[in-house]
Amino acid sequence: MASQPELTGVWCPSLTPFDQDNKLDIDALGRHFARLNASGIDTLLLMGSIGEFASLTQQERLMLIREARQLSPLTMVANISSTCVPDMLQLAEAAWQNGYDAVMVLPPYYYGQTQKQLLSYFKALDKQLGGKWFAYNFPARTGCDLTPALVAELAAELPQFIGIKDTMDCLSHNRALIEETQKVRPDFTVLSGYDEYLLPNLLAGGAGVISGLNNIVPELFAEAMHAWRAGELAQLAQIQQRIGKLMAIYTIGDDFVTTIKTAVARKYDSMSSHSRNYGGELTVEQCAELDRLLM
Repeated sequence: MASQPELTGVWCPSLTPFDQDNKLDIDALGRHFARLNASGIDTLLLMGSIGEFASLTQQERLMLIREARQLSPLTMVANISSTCVPDMLQLAEAAWQNGYDAVMVLPPYYYGQTQKQLLSYFKALDKQLGGKWFAYNFPARTGCDLTPALVAELAAELPQFIGIKDTMDCLSHNRALIEETQKVRPDFTVLSGYDEYLLPNLLAGGAGVISGLNNIVPELFAEAMHAWRAGELAQLAQIQQRIGKLMAIYTIGDDFVTTIKTAVARKYDSMSSHSRNYGGELTVEQCAELDRLLM
């Protein structure tokens, strides 16, 4: 077992580009990855929430796992979450065959889960995944919380369970996850799923952030991690303030995925703004507001 947390630092949960015919656009993904590869970030997460995994067919997900790994030398993790365990295991096997460093899994969603059910689920899944995995805590979407006590119990028992993405807008929850897991696993990785929680996560002893804004300004987050590792706290404070202002991007429009895609399309012209989520297209006024934030 490792003595230090694995896969720390700044992760980008990559967008999934689609063309005007609503098909996967692998060429656009290659252009997007080329920019991310050169930005200084640490890890790419494929098919996260911002990557629209819930809108992809199983065959599309398998194709993305295969094609995306060839486009980047960075550490890469595949989100294999599904309500169908056999589908998840097929995706996990594809990830191992293509050289992924770990996979990520949400708890079961749609049906409400008790803490007892969650323990049973993750212990059973661990026996079948065949490699290292992260849990993905997103109570606003799943209807259940992976509590610090539950995560610590799993971490103590399952060596292949190496970390968690905590997408909960609550600093004390993130801090408690760090504290409880450190008691049983000093090598356990706790990452915040909220961009502006990078510095609070690090100060609490966490491992970093998985940030949607990394699709737009990855260099800023890479610079933040460099400043943290170098002990340059004054610079880090300035970067944190910039990140805080950029959080307003998430309030523009009706669908944050379309908004982030629109920002990337306008700033870099590397992909279309098309999303499989309906009704999220930005108005002229909203695009102007987005441009102002990115100046």
